[in-house]
Amino acid sequence: MSLLGVDLATVLELGQDHLLLAGVPLLVGLALAIPLGWLATRRGWLYPPLVAGTGLLYTIPSLALFILLPGFLGTRILDPVNVLVAMTVYTLALLTRTVADALLSVPGHVRQAATAMGYGPARRFLAVDLPLAVPVISAGLRVAAVSNVSIVSVAALVGVSQLGSLFTDGFNRNAMGPIVVGVIGCVVLAVLFDLVILLVTRLLTPWKVSAS
Repeated sequence: MSLLGVDLATVLELGQDHLLLAGVPLLVGLALAIPLGWLATRRGWLYPPLVAGTGLLYTIPSLALFILLPGFLGTRILDPVNVLVAMTVYTLALLTRTVADALLSVPGHVRQAATAMGYGPARRFLAVDLPLAVPVISAGLRVAAVSNVSIVSVAALVGVSQLGSLFTDGFNRNAMGPIVVGVIGCVVLAVLFDLVILLVTRLLTPWKVSAS
């Protein structure tokens, strides 16, 4: 079975590769951004260098980063690990400020009430600050997810297999079919990421759903 001249099994395989290359860094980047964002809010003097420093990482051209990383990691240029690391860097760059600003947006009287009830800093962070910051973090995560899906496709230029490979295949064969399929695949993947993030956000913020 084919789709615009492209074998459907190939599209599904490339889509799975794209999903992993965009999704795994999204989770790892979030896991790294949360403590960094918390640190930026706990130590005010760290906010400017942390936010500015991680933000600058996003200015590095993706293709250049894909090519330079093997020299630092000792991997082959075609190794998907290079893409995973690069996408984690970009995710971290987008989410560190988001997490910090989300934590800073938690109302002061709520924090004071939690402290008055005997919540220590760690418990208050996990039980009060982080849950209330989820909606803002979720918004940043949705942007990062779409960005990851888009940037991963560039890795096709260095030979890493994913939906972007359909673009290079279409250009090489002067055929629009693979390019259209690749675009549709990326859009579908981005929408799926968005829906999953929205669903998880709803599950983590039942109080927000009830209030609405």
